[in-house]
Amino acid sequence: MKTIEEIKKQINNNLILIYMKGTPKNPNCSFSEKAVQILFKCCNKFSYVNILEKPFIKQELPKYSNWYTFPQIWINKEFIGGYDIIKYLYKTKELQKMIKNIQK
Repeated sequence: MKTIEEIKKQINNNLILIYMKGTPKNPNCSFSEKAVQILFKCCNKFSYVNILEKPFIKQELPKYSNWYTFPQIWINKEFIGGYDIIKYLYKTKELQKMIKNIQK
């Protein structure tokens, strides 16, 4: 399936990737906005996919990740979770460690 192959390619080609509603500069939901703020606190560079512009990804990604809400954050090809999870990981400093380890 072309969609799943595109999703796999995006995940494999980006160390830090967020599937979100909107863009980092113009998020279209509060959870995407809060997730982006946390990512910016941890790193200067990450990639994103605006699922509002790619409805096929919005539809297929939840089946691939087994996570049915957005945003979805992937680090080093591993699905991390949504906003609540990265918020927790940030507060416990685990997110910073994950990102630091891949940016060496």
